[in-house]
Amino acid sequence: MKKLLALLLALAMTLALAACGAPAEESVDSGDTATEDTATDAGTETDEGDAATEEEASPEETEPEEADTSSAGTDEVTVRIGSLMGPTSIGLAKLRSDSEAGRSEGSYAFTLEADASALLTAVVNEELDIALIPANAASIWYNRLEGGVTCLDVNTLGVLYVISADDSIASIEDLAGKTIYLPGQGTSPDYVLQYLLSRHDMSLEDVTVEYQSEATEVIAALTADPEGVGLLPQPSVTAALGQLEGFSVVLDLTAEWGAVCDTDLLTGVTVVRTAFLEEHPEAVATFLAEHEASTSYVSEDVATVAQLVEDYGIMASAAVAEQAIPSCNVTYIDGEEMRAMVSAYLQVLYDLDPASVGGTLPGDDFYYLG
Repeated sequence: MKKLLALLLALAMTLALAACGAPAEESVDSGDTATEDTATDAGTETDEGDAATEEEASPEETEPEEADTSSAGTDEVTVRIGSLMGPTSIGLAKLRSDSEAGRSEGSYAFTLEADASALLTAVVNEELDIALIPANAASIWYNRLEGGVTCLDVNTLGVLYVISADDSIASIEDLAGKTIYLPGQGTSPDYVLQYLLSRHDMSLEDVTVEYQSEATEVIAALTADPEGVGLLPQPSVTAALGQLEGFSVVLDLTAEWGAVCDTDLLTGVTVVRTAFLEEHPEAVATFLAEHEASTSYVSEDVATVAQLVEDYGIMASAAVAEQAIPSCNVTYIDGEEMRAMVSAYLQVLYDLDPASVGGTLPGDDFYYLG
């Protein structure tokens, strides 16, 4: 037990540095906040700095349903799914609604958290079977748990944007000399900024970086310093623009990444406990099919999904969610394409800082190819 507690403490500390800021989300109408990851947002993965919510989610939103997972058939096992507040959970909204209405093929129980370390604890304790987490956090889990998790799919692409009241900023080079506020040192936003600066023959010495613990603090800092620049994930960007007069999106970091890197900028992936995958492959296959359909529905009916997102506490406001979802790059990518994308992205992070992926790159067994 002492060894397990020590492992969990070490992993929680590592994830606090590795995740993509899931800062708290501000509602344009009410100012209420919710966090994600890693991403990381007013609602990411962070996905990547994890932040506490100002409005606590109800027990139904944060605790998994009681479920008997002892049997092995697809129709007999309840798959326990954990995810973070923010973009990486958007693709689950329709599936959760269908599950609660008895319309899904598989049986599911859902848990929503603000902090990736809480999901890790549940995975280690075998209280969760599947988790949607920041891409780099998945690599860290794989290394620390000695192959104990397997990557199933990519669920979110890039969600990072630079906002400013200075509309002369049109390139990474234009950030020179600026003060940049972002959520979380050692998080995905931090690594992405460092990488993009390096590809433009710049470094953190060419800018002034002010790290904040979450998105709401970035918004507060920009309110006090309107000449500053914010680096935020969606949907925090949408929330911020509703509060900061004169601010607009000046750089889409997904586009900036694509201009200098031959791999995609990723935010979230879906992982499964390797032992659960080996014991219940049919249940996992059913989940993947339903996850793909649920993700596709996001673009078909944004308004309905936005309301579900509010209902489930994924974001605080349906109005903000409806504005932000088109920029959240929700997706579903599996198989060989997933392996190529994730391995290439992790290689970029590893080359920048090996600690960002847990010290070593995952082996081939990390990727589920069906």
